[in-house]
Amino acid sequence: MRLLLDTHLFLWAVTDSRKLKAAARRQMLAAERIFVSAASIWEIAIKARLGKIDGDPQRLALAIEDSGFMELPVSAQHAARVAQLPLHHHDPFDRLLVAQAISEPLLLLTADQALAPYGELVIVV
Repeated sequence: MRLLLDTHLFLWAVTDSRKLKAAARRQMLAAERIFVSAASIWEIAIKARLGKIDGDPQRLALAIEDSGFMELPVSAQHAARVAQLPLHHHDPFDRLLVAQAISEPLLLLTADQALAPYGELVIVV
């Protein structure tokens, strides 16, 4: 199983947060590969600059590899796939993560129940 972490799960994993539930940890341990999207680092950079979250985007970008995760770049194919998604969720970063999961294919591991309508590729923990 190949996973793509949503931004919150990535942050919780690299900070060893108690918010990372046991179910998420089990899924991550069972995965053969875990990916973190470049879009997640972009989201962190924007939200940190706006004061919405704490996090150093440079440090977190380095934490992808340090954590044993793989970076998933954003491709033109990923960006174009967003246009084909139903409007179940309006956050542009989450929609891009769904498009990446469909395109690669990967399972998107998230704590966001609002992503569940995108189907079996989304695992809500």
